[in-house]
Amino acid sequence: MGSLDAETLDAVIETLDHYAKNALTDPTLLELDARDEFPHEVLKALYDPATIGLHLLFLPEEVGGFGGGAVAIARIAEKMASIDLGLSTGILATFLGTDPIRVGGTPEQKAHWMGRIAEEGLVVAYGATEPQAGSDLSALRTRAERVYEGETLVGYRISGQKQWISNGGVASLYTILALTPSGPSWFVVERGAEGFSYGKPEVKHGIRASNTAALFLENVFVTPDRLVGEQEGQGLRQAQAVFGYTRLMVAAFGLGAGWAALERAVRYAQTRVQGGGPLAEKQGYTHKLLVPNAARLEAARAYIEWTAERIDAGEEALATEGAVAKYMATEAGNRAAEDAIQALGGYGYTKEYMVEKIKRDVRITTIYEGTSEIMEWTIARDRWQLHLKTQGAYYRDMATRMDALHIEHPDVGAAAAAMALRHLAAVLERCRTGRLTRNQHVLFRIGELIAWAETAAVFAERVATAPSPRTGLPVEALRAFARIHARDAAQRVAAEGLRWTIASTPTGVELPDGIDLGAALRLQAGLVPDMDLAASSLIATFPADA
Repeated sequence: MGSLDAETLDAVIETLDHYAKNALTDPTLLELDARDEFPHEVLKALYDPATIGLHLLFLPEEVGGFGGGAVAIARIAEKMASIDLGLSTGILATFLGTDPIRVGGTPEQKAHWMGRIAEEGLVVAYGATEPQAGSDLSALRTRAERVYEGETLVGYRISGQKQWISNGGVASLYTILALTPSGPSWFVVERGAEGFSYGKPEVKHGIRASNTAALFLENVFVTPDRLVGEQEGQGLRQAQAVFGYTRLMVAAFGLGAGWAALERAVRYAQTRVQGGGPLAEKQGYTHKLLVPNAARLEAARAYIEWTAERIDAGEEALATEGAVAKYMATEAGNRAAEDAIQALGGYGYTKEYMVEKIKRDVRITTIYEGTSEIMEWTIARDRWQLHLKTQGAYYRDMATRMDALHIEHPDVGAAAAAMALRHLAAVLERCRTGRLTRNQHVLFRIGELIAWAETAAVFAERVATAPSPRTGLPVEALRAFARIHARDAAQRVAAEGLRWTIASTPTGVELPDGIDLGAALRLQAGLVPDMDLAASSLIATFPADA
């Protein structure tokens, strides 16, 4: 549970925003990107308590931190990503690196290591991914062999290789996942340990201000007190315990970078004149390149906030919600940046304009901390089990709640969200009776449809009860975006659900019961007027001269 109060968090974000406007201007960020060099001085300034003390936000109060929780993580990650995703990756990787200690460390380990990070401003790296294992942490090859003196365990010798490690070449402290005789376990390794080295910085497509390097461990000796939790075999459990946090962090990266690109496209549209008027007045521009992206991003925001609040309230086992948040937000952010390049035309394709850089940067969010495909699989696997366990009631009950919400708030898209959820339940049931999830592609497509339906429901509910003020959009606009997203979800679940349940049937056309594509299409009535309202709200919220 986070203990950082909202007022302090707002003040930190305001300070960070002020610092960025003065010290991290577009030319400065473009120069950092061109140099492909980790900005030590920038990090030092951001970590300086006299400036911001950014690393203290996520450390416990008992070691001198502010005790920020999931809500704080999401908001800081979004703000940092809106400034520069390379910088934010380097900074937030320290938080990721402390996760195994925070979740599984003994009280003494937490006090020692987190106290040092707080006091010394140490950069930390999270050493999990391996060249052959990718996102599959269970396929570890790095090993930690026990070392005895007589019958006394005196330490471990760790050997193996890690790949694609953020802060890999610049960290002072590393948490390394290795296979012990009792199973995967986390260890703390310090820079300069004998047998430990790192490779040259990777030359990356984007996030070039972030250092990414391979790690090499050749019989690196650590004492037993460097085993996180001082108990072997807890590594995967500890990693799973933080996925809700870490995936939420990357989701916020996608959200922040996506909005940064979208805002630039909105402002550009007001000054670029084509065909006798500004692009901001043309549906062919706004309704294709602006509005759909804003709707997806705000749906992702609602889901991120909903999940973060539940984590801070003490709920556990929210890894699936973290996966949904990451999948929707990063896919939405990537698409928003892609469309921003299109929106700026030839200018967008040049390095002088920031949207080209944002697009290169945000692409990684659909890859690290689990690819979009891993997210689809995770979502489908976990919700499939819920469907079976509840005999199909899980999404039907959620649809019933949306029906009740629609009666009280008929303007937030709850009716369309309810239809998406009922169609989703029907798709899952058809997959059960036909054993269609034997087809991996069908399983993955189910994951995608689940993400759309769940975000539609959560967006509708939060717009009705707790609309987010984060983007500055008026409530009427957020309601329009919720209606747009819910309509899209209803149509996607019906059409794609029909498509893949039929496509995976070897012979004949067997239409699943409970899916009414015609009804989903009839719900599209009023979509264009809602898009008109959404477009005008975007223009009013992000004026060209701001």
